[in-house]
Amino acid sequence: MSSASLHFLSSGDLRIDRRYRLALDLAARGEPAAAADLLAQTVQDAPHFVAAWFALGDLWERLGDTQRAIEAFRRARECDAEDRHGAGLRLARLGGLEIGAAMTRGYVRAVFDQYAPDFDRALLSGLAYCGPQALHEAVLAACAAAERAPHFRRVVDLGCGTGLAGEAFRAHAAALVGVDLSPRMIAMAQRKGCYDDLHVADMLDFLREQADAGCDLVLAADAFVYVADLAPIFREIARVLESGGLVAFTVERHEGEGVTLGAKLRYAHAESHVRALLAAAGLARAECRPLSVRREGGAPVPGLVVTAARR
Repeated sequence: MSSASLHFLSSGDLRIDRRYRLALDLAARGEPAAAADLLAQTVQDAPHFVAAWFALGDLWERLGDTQRAIEAFRRARECDAEDRHGAGLRLARLGGLEIGAAMTRGYVRAVFDQYAPDFDRALLSGLAYCGPQALHEAVLAACAAAERAPHFRRVVDLGCGTGLAGEAFRAHAAALVGVDLSPRMIAMAQRKGCYDDLHVADMLDFLREQADAGCDLVLAADAFVYVADLAPIFREIARVLESGGLVAFTVERHEGEGVTLGAKLRYAHAESHVRALLAAAGLARAECRPLSVRREGGAPVPGLVVTAARR
């Protein structure tokens, strides 16, 4: 285990780790000030202990000390280049970092590796998730409008996760390719057997390696909520799609301009912003339907279901 991995999980000292766990217990019992004092001692003795810095930042934010919270989250980020705790996201929420630089691949991979075994149940039962079904309906409607059969020679599913969208589109694809950052999510998708090919990769990196006009449908079900700048991805999607090929995706939306970082640490994109980026990439006939594909806290999360075609 590397030193960076060790300090992400542990201080490397059992005595300090016990003090860290005691601080978390104090916080859970409603004693955040005492917990913060104990964590401050912990990071003084173990200055590279990422989890302790992150927990300290969380406590100081809860206590209303924004400046101390920002400093702790910065230290957590400095101590883990992959930022697997997501300290950058917390910094962005506090105004200590631009939102476009907030989310790292390491954070996304760590989150979904952790959730992979229970992912389908949590989404479908706990959050009433319907993204793949919404995309399926949108693609069928786009095919009908273009007077083309809903069958595709090569479909690329970006951020495929455990394969929920793959299951929805398997019957429409001669070849179905899944891409995800999380090895554990890819392993879950492999078990379903609905993909012809699976790749552990970043979405943009994968697209850049694909041939021009190499597919005729690109999907992204709830994957772009982890992307601040969609422009490079849209450009690559336009390049890899054949003429008339389709892209279909979901995003969370907000009523302002551009992109924001929500309280749940996912990005939300304004409809006008999405339309402008699609047009700039050469993706035409964009249909943006307001639709919530998940619920949180009993309330629908505002979203968009989008289809567009390569000119």
